[in-house]
Amino acid sequence: MAQQTAFQVDRSSALYERPAMSILDQPTFTAVKQAIEASFASRNVEKFLKSLERSSLRIRSFELVLKAGKLGTEAAAQYAKLSNGDQGQIREFYLASLEQVELALRDKFFKLYAYY
Repeated sequence: MAQQTAFQVDRSSALYERPAMSILDQPTFTAVKQAIEASFASRNVEKFLKSLERSSLRIRSFELVLKAGKLGTEAAAQYAKLSNGDQGQIREFYLASLEQVELALRDKFFKLYAYY
């Protein structure tokens, strides 16, 4: 097997890794992240989903959920203080969190999760 030069890549190990982005406003970022974590905590998630259902909000509509106060009364104001990069990471965290909800609850609240 020929040796690789600096310009060749071993394709079996060339998996994409997202570069780490630094958080510009760590305290505010952490507060918003904790609000999301609290909403998706196993003891709170069903109540959170019911509140979205009553308000006719789709779970993937992050900004609408945020503005409606479903992630806590302070979360929207704190989110607005964040830089665009920090906001993007929060949105990504929220979207990843909603996919971690157990399948039985996702089935129960199918309309919240549906793409129609």
